[in-house]
Amino acid sequence: MDDNLRVVVAAAGSGKRMGHSLNKQYILLEGQMVLTHCIRALEKSPLVDEIAIVTPEEEIEFCQREIVVMHGFKKVKSVIAGGPLRQDSVYNGLQALGADTRWVAIQDGARPFLSETLLERLLAAAQEIGAAIPGIIPADTIKTIDDESLVSRTLKRETLRAVQTPQIFDYQKILTACKKAREDNYYATDDAALYEKYCGPVRVVPGEITNIKLTHPEDLILAEAILRARRRKDL
Repeated sequence: MDDNLRVVVAAAGSGKRMGHSLNKQYILLEGQMVLTHCIRALEKSPLVDEIAIVTPEEEIEFCQREIVVMHGFKKVKSVIAGGPLRQDSVYNGLQALGADTRWVAIQDGARPFLSETLLERLLAAAQEIGAAIPGIIPADTIKTIDDESLVSRTLKRETLRAVQTPQIFDYQKILTACKKAREDNYYATDDAALYEKYCGPVRVVPGEITNIKLTHPEDLILAEAILRARRRKDL
């Protein structure tokens, strides 16, 4: 087994919070679908040798035709159906990768601005400890509240991280963690939580402010501004 890096792109989310009837990964961003921007960054990376896209079953043909074939993405080896929840979809994606996979990155299809620098930083950290995720210090103060919406505690921002994707793991370990979580009927809000529970520690590396996830309509405004700024830099 070589030291390869393969990617599961979770693109089975809906556009409900975006106020859109389309899956948010297919919303246009400066003339191209959000998922196209996401896959292009992975396709261009010399670190990545295979990509599996997980999408709703009824959108597989559309994704294959309008994303993979139209843009000539050679590293995308499979487009497969997701499950009821994101965690189920990721598990399906992991199973689609070959048993010879060494490292796997799990990426949100709604994050169009992955940088090669961040991917390199994550892989290096994962190779040291087994798992690595990107995180940024919250800009706002975070407070916990009780059942009556009264503040119960103010948390130190220095110890908090808003976690992003991609998250990189030892493939066999995260696959095992996903299997155990299914057996235990345990669901977490991100993949790293499964690794933490069943496998061991996870290293947090500095994330990037521009590595946004498109969730709300206002995010499109920011995404368009980021894309225009990047294009100006490329000129």
